[in-house]
Amino acid sequence: MRLDGFGLFVEDMPGMIRFYRDVLGFEIKEAEDTSNVYLVKDGTLFLLYGRKDFEKMTHRRYDYVKGPNGHFELALYVDTFDEVDAAFSKAVENGAVPILPPELEPWGQRTCYIADPEGNLIEIGSWNKPYGEKDKT
Repeated sequence: MRLDGFGLFVEDMPGMIRFYRDVLGFEIKEAEDTSNVYLVKDGTLFLLYGRKDFEKMTHRRYDYVKGPNGHFELALYVDTFDEVDAAFSKAVENGAVPILPPELEPWGQRTCYIADPEGNLIEIGSWNKPYGEKDKT
């Protein structure tokens, strides 16, 4: 099997569309009143799927955690340490929940955490080098 993409089951589709489009810069063309959003971000399928629609499709109900949760993280990369700081500030100013302000980790990465409006964790990090060079030693 190959990883094709990942999705978030969302309660407030308009709010989540605005957050991922306007705050994090995801290209989303669907209207805010849509029930499903499919987009490709950096070659990976990213899906926002309405919770009620998914429950209807699968004929069952699910439990959803309210507020910041530790079920998974979405990791975003920027090329420089300064960009980590700027992205964190911009996201928080525009409604992201601050979880961990930018800090330099012992392993050499500058990282921070925010949560989207429904509590999903998002890491913004950098090794202070362009994305294509980040895994080179």
